[in-house]
Amino acid sequence: MSEPALSARVQQLRPTAVNRILAEVRELQGQGRQLYSLMRGEPDFRTPAHIVEAAEKALRAGRTTYPDNRGEIKLRDAVAAKLEREQGLRYDPATEILVTTGATFGIHDALMSLINEGDEVLLPEPVYDAYLSPILLAGGVPKQVPASIVDGRFTWNPRDLEAACGPRTKLLLLNTPWNPTGTVFTRGELEAIGELALRHNLILLSDEIYEAITYGAARHLSPAALGRELRERTIILNSLSKTYAMTGWRVGYCAANARLTQAMFLVLQQSSRGPATFIQDAAAAALAGPQDCVDAMRVEYTARLAQLTEALDGVAGCRVLQPEGGFFAMLDTRVLQVPSDDLRRRLMRDNGVVTVNGSAYGPSGEGTLRVSFASGGDNLSKGLAALRQGLAEI
Repeated sequence: MSEPALSARVQQLRPTAVNRILAEVRELQGQGRQLYSLMRGEPDFRTPAHIVEAAEKALRAGRTTYPDNRGEIKLRDAVAAKLEREQGLRYDPATEILVTTGATFGIHDALMSLINEGDEVLLPEPVYDAYLSPILLAGGVPKQVPASIVDGRFTWNPRDLEAACGPRTKLLLLNTPWNPTGTVFTRGELEAIGELALRHNLILLSDEIYEAITYGAARHLSPAALGRELRERTIILNSLSKTYAMTGWRVGYCAANARLTQAMFLVLQQSSRGPATFIQDAAAAALAGPQDCVDAMRVEYTARLAQLTEALDGVAGCRVLQPEGGFFAMLDTRVLQVPSDDLRRRLMRDNGVVTVNGSAYGPSGEGTLRVSFASGGDNLSKGLAALRQGLAEI
């Protein structure tokens, strides 16, 4: 008897880079190897105490029933207040904000609400590879627009973006701060992207999960804050995972005009009940409460970035592309003329340090490695020492 056929949709999917590399990591660890992971985008901080206490209080109060499917109004109010406080954006909590099970579900929800079979979605490239599968599942066509390294920074040329637009192009997916490159789009860059979106009648899907983690003069700006017209065609995606070290809590939100939000709500009803009620209470406490915990994390990430830069200073064939945001640094290793996937395999096998090959995020990432400093302590210091040694040997 033959096996049941899988759907055409699932046959298009491939494991993400992190999951593929994790399988190799587990195999080596099973052989007794000590590995230092400079790969994953998960903060090593504990969730701040006042957020945990809010969840405990909600549990004791019996907040364990089904939540409001749109999201608890207390959390939606907190999201609205946060967006106005930080970006000057006003959204109606009743009709323009939707609570989701992390930003990952928000991306699926938005794409399923907007994409018809064959619609094109523009993405910067290199780009977080987990964006591609939900586009395919929604019936869309990912259309990656290459970036280039200019003055030590990945940039996206508006002319290339313009040339990529066609009659089936419907949506532009933007990530700022941009994973994996560390670029934080400037106001001028966002204005150019916004003008193109208006000119071509595109919807802008803006993933802003790293917004709180920026360095130096760089500051996050949501494209929705650039004017009323752009606000009406932008869907903001966010989560509390990175900002408040709440990766396992699985809580995020979307903000958009009422029509788009209602469409996403219809999709959400069929596939999710949303985060647990007590988790939403904790999320509201995170957004509305003191933000000194966020400031402290940003200071620590700044110190870790300096540690990374110092550790790799002077290594021939390696240049750190200084990130403006997020907790990843791209290493420019093009002069070594070693394919990035071969390079990260050699570093893992011979030196015990785990990174991600830039080519995993698209052809423009070839010749680079993505290094995470989300985890500090011995893992970072010993991992950087092993990375420096391995690169020097190569």
